[in-house]
Amino acid sequence: MSYDNTVNQAARAELERRRKLAEETARQNLEDFLLRCPRAGEIRRELAANAAGAARAVVSGGKVREEMERRRERGLTLRREYEDLLREHGLTRQDLEPRYTCPICRDTGFAEGGPCSCYKALRRSLAYKQLSAELPLSECTFEGFSLKYYQGDPAAYERMSSILKSCREYAENFRESSPNLLFWGGTGLGKTHLSLAIANAAIAKGFGVVYGSAQRFAVALERERFDRDGGPGGGTSESLKECDLLILDDLGTEFSSAYSNAAVYDVVNARLMARRPAIISTNLGLSGLEERYGERFTSRIAGNYALLGFMGKDVRIQKIKS
Repeated sequence: MSYDNTVNQAARAELERRRKLAEETARQNLEDFLLRCPRAGEIRRELAANAAGAARAVVSGGKVREEMERRRERGLTLRREYEDLLREHGLTRQDLEPRYTCPICRDTGFAEGGPCSCYKALRRSLAYKQLSAELPLSECTFEGFSLKYYQGDPAAYERMSSILKSCREYAENFRESSPNLLFWGGTGLGKTHLSLAIANAAIAKGFGVVYGSAQRFAVALERERFDRDGGPGGGTSESLKECDLLILDDLGTEFSSAYSNAAVYDVVNARLMARRPAIISTNLGLSGLEERYGERFTSRIAGNYALLGFMGKDVRIQKIKS
């Protein structure tokens, strides 16, 4: 599952830190044991010499079976003595070996030809922290979405009840091939809240979510366009196109330019071609989108997105007044 590049890099860095810590701790434990018990070091050298002698016996021929049996017995005797020394010092063999956080992949992040479950869990956790650092992710839940702010208008209450139900079902059934959603309507009607509630559910299922405002992404794309060195933080276009779920907030509020409009179309079209879902929120209706981005863009949206029109009065203002 695809994540923002920063999430992947942070996950790999954390796994490397864990692996190095486990191996360094094991190395220090071994050095300490050998320092306190010189005989243990001698046994380790004798075991290595015994193994090398067995290999030479096979190559040189002669009484190979007898020589191999003799060396096997010698090896067993040395190992028993080594185990006794460990016990005398309150240790086990495992104390001198790296204790990886994940014994399956040994903190490499990959096992059996693919990403390990520990790597997936780590990316999921980091993605949540990344979003939470910028957004009130923990506050934006379906349970926290109150319909009381729409009760003054029966039509708005009915519409928003239906939208809330649809978003819950979308989140519960989310998968890599889920449909696209367009949230449109005035400011403060809950578009961001519900999109983040869906993000919460998708992240909990292990999907990679990229969330941001159209303005933020437009600035990043413009900067990377002229950053020939591809410095840190690059790869915005790739992240937007390849993440499992893209949430593009406040479309239409970004600084308008031929490049930014073309970049938005490129991202939306690429995700449609790859059949990767996106949720777009905007204050603009279809006519406003057409005026801003053109007929071709609006046609792609109208034909491939479920349109959810939000109704009511600005909830933020209602909260302030109350």
